[in-house]
Amino acid sequence: MQRQGFGVSMKRESVREKNKEDKLLRIKKAAFDLFLSKGFDDTTTREIATAAGVGMGTVFVYGETKRDLLFLIVNDGLEMCIAEARALISPEKSLLANLLIILRRHYQYFAENPVLSQAALREMYFYQSGTQAERFNRTRHALRHLLTDLIDEALKAGVISASETAEMIAQAIFAIYQVDLRIWLSGNELNLEDGTERLRRQIEIVMKGLAPQSSALRL
Repeated sequence: MQRQGFGVSMKRESVREKNKEDKLLRIKKAAFDLFLSKGFDDTTTREIATAAGVGMGTVFVYGETKRDLLFLIVNDGLEMCIAEARALISPEKSLLANLLIILRRHYQYFAENPVLSQAALREMYFYQSGTQAERFNRTRHALRHLLTDLIDEALKAGVISASETAEMIAQAIFAIYQVDLRIWLSGNELNLEDGTERLRRQIEIVMKGLAPQSSALRL
């Protein structure tokens, strides 16, 4: 009887987990479809709940705010970008090539749904608290760490030299990426090759430096 009871309990737990997963998928799909069709600003959380066929309380389990629901969608893609980029970089490739592999993959992801991406990029500036915020911040830190690790390895190998730390150099490249990505996404034609080429030129400015005379740095 105990074994039978344990089996029934496990089955019930499996059904509950399946129902939770089904509700999550429906909420994500409803949010995705409405954000694309109506726009992020004009979509309400109640509309998402209705489209997903769940109550408001269920929606709030996964996202306390509409911004949370936006990043519930975006976080999946960003985590995938990090994983795929990490698998593609190689010690045999140059530092610049590896940096571009990582950042190009993010350009590619954001270009898949520009309307959704523009809303996400706008909202992420002040996204520090919420159901999905911690997950998003972990992903953003993972990207910075990936850039930092590549630069740190290049510094230690003597491939590049700098008076600044790897963290500071990575931050400069990360800042270029964030600004240029927004400019690129606002264009009429999202040509990945053109976007990557412009990004490459900007990163090369950082890597080559400007060979300034002392007068150019005077404060």
